[in-house]
Amino acid sequence: MRTVNDDHATRASLAAAWESVDVRAAGDFWCTVEDRRPGLLPQRDAPLFFTALGCLLIGDDAPANRAALLLLLGRAYRRFDLLPHTSTIGDALLATVARHARPLWTPQLATAAERALCRATRAIRRAAAQADAGPAWWHVEVIGHDRPSPNIAILTVRPWRRLPFQPGQALPVCTPRMPGHWRWLSPANAPRPDGTVELHVRAVPAGTVSHRLVHEVRAGEPLWLGPPADTGLSLDPASTGDLLLVAGGTGLAPLRALVEQVAAAPDGRRVTLVVGARTFTDLYDPIALDKLQCAHDWLTVVPALSDDPCAEPAERGDALTIALDCHQPDQEIYLCGPQAMLAAARPRLRALGVPATRIHLPHAPAPGVPGGGVQFPEKVDVCESS
Repeated sequence: MRTVNDDHATRASLAAAWESVDVRAAGDFWCTVEDRRPGLLPQRDAPLFFTALGCLLIGDDAPANRAALLLLLGRAYRRFDLLPHTSTIGDALLATVARHARPLWTPQLATAAERALCRATRAIRRAAAQADAGPAWWHVEVIGHDRPSPNIAILTVRPWRRLPFQPGQALPVCTPRMPGHWRWLSPANAPRPDGTVELHVRAVPAGTVSHRLVHEVRAGEPLWLGPPADTGLSLDPASTGDLLLVAGGTGLAPLRALVEQVAAAPDGRRVTLVVGARTFTDLYDPIALDKLQCAHDWLTVVPALSDDPCAEPAERGDALTIALDCHQPDQEIYLCGPQAMLAAARPRLRALGVPATRIHLPHAPAPGVPGGGVQFPEKVDVCESS
């Protein structure tokens, strides 16, 4: 009878075997698939596909990363018509890992890997049934990497082909420095004529992907973006009510995109954007916000400074408290920021009589479901934006 400890030991052994596989394995995998089913998988996409499938196989503990892997693989299996060939792909994966993971690849581990592959394949089939046939990923180049603070980076990326997305959505991001590991980020802009996308990312403790995006990635490097997904923060096209947007930390990104969306097609609504930070110097995107406010008389940007003795009285406090002071009846309220702020938001707003239908919070992706999320840490399934 298997125990929990046995399962943990097996997963650890699988993970160790996978980590021992070197960069040449992806090419070996593609050659194996090509020998058995010529033309099944484009060679250029083989490294990304191989690492995503391998990470799903070993059973990533992070729900957000698992959701990203299933979203990508579900789309890939649909787009490349891979569902009839799951056995070919699975056999090629196991054969490749076995060749590159000797002597870690024991008969017992091979049996465990086959069981894990069956579970992964079932999950991919469910994801593919819910996916559309659009691209599974976009290759992009980093054309700008700014560091407004020691732990925050603003990345501007240019996709090789246009990325269709809506303000408020999120998408998984991966660097070749950490293949197979994805982090959900929201574009900080509405779609631009040149197709570029701006991403705000904070390096969080134990955040392997975020650390590399902030501290290691440089202009000229490639990244991969996954399909955009809903976060619960998109504007309702049927509503033209005034907006109260409440941002904490890099939770500003999707809300700034909403401001740009309104600016692109003004409809008479007024927008109040409350931006939270500890001190004025911690406001990492002040120039862009100032330009937006100067350009649009319907926009009011209110700093919320929780630990700045020099702040004006109306700006002194946490973002949620300042936002409650700014609240007007009939506003639609969108919030994105630290988990503590989000947890407190709904009860405090409901206590003011704000209907639940007017309160919009980011939701986390469910594995296998084309959902979304904003700034999810790699190890927990919550929104992190501070």
